[in-house]
Amino acid sequence: MRSRSSWTVSSRARRPRRRLRERWAERGFSAADLLNVWRPVGAWEQHESLTYGPAPRQMLDVYRPRHAAGAPLLVFFYGGSWQNGSRDLYPFLGASLAAEGIVTVVPDYAVFPPACFPEFLQDAARAVAFAHANARQWGADPDKLVLMGHSAGAHIAAMLGYDRQWLAAAGLDTRRDVAGVVGLAGPYDFLPIKSRVLQRIFGGPARSETQPISFVTGREPPTLLIAAKRDTLVDPGNTRRFAAKIREMGGVVEEREYARVNHFTLIGSFAPGLRFLAPTLRETTDFIWRVTARGRRQAAG
Repeated sequence: MRSRSSWTVSSRARRPRRRLRERWAERGFSAADLLNVWRPVGAWEQHESLTYGPAPRQMLDVYRPRHAAGAPLLVFFYGGSWQNGSRDLYPFLGASLAAEGIVTVVPDYAVFPPACFPEFLQDAARAVAFAHANARQWGADPDKLVLMGHSAGAHIAAMLGYDRQWLAAAGLDTRRDVAGVVGLAGPYDFLPIKSRVLQRIFGGPARSETQPISFVTGREPPTLLIAAKRDTLVDPGNTRRFAAKIREMGGVVEEREYARVNHFTLIGSFAPGLRFLAPTLRETTDFIWRVTARGRRQAAG
């Protein structure tokens, strides 16, 4: 799989207003564009539009520390109700993590319409396999792989981390190849589904195989779950119930709930200008460094 464009390092000298105008012309305005005006301090590079498959949305961006060698490898899945979203909204997150020494991959994936469960999981697994296979050329260690997502992306990350079949189909083993999972304001236990649109996406109102909580055995990778107390879009109870199930089964989980953020400002707090709202970046990077320092996970039978 080859990049659609060359690995051109994003220059901080690019004119932000021109870049914003180009993005608005392509997909309209997003509040996340304002977060990308702030540039984190640190030596990092951005590699854009690498293809991990033939479909139009099977593309990803990579943010890497400029002199990375053996760095942790993070694959981040954004949210959007499994219906929308774009990787180009997340330089504020990718650059912030790269500035902390973490190679960060942000893929697009199939969304509804027309994609339904499990197509977005299959795309996500392909993106993870591509990142794992190419990690060393970006200065990352493939044995230090962490999955992270926000909102619907947290559901995707959790499904890959807890239901082994999806990464197995892409040639990876969750228990061997994934060092940790991070979920931000995720829906992990949301049955019965009341929304007609979501029922179409997930094939009905009560399919337990669509829920990360259904696959907890206690043998999954260490997991960090962060919720926003003011979240009115995804009930923080999802995080509480998922964490409780992991603990009940003897798994390793860390749980946080931040009081000053909502569903959107939780992810926004990765941006330099909003970090005063919550310690999301600090606690996430601390977790990533800790779980990847433990060495390669042993494959379970």
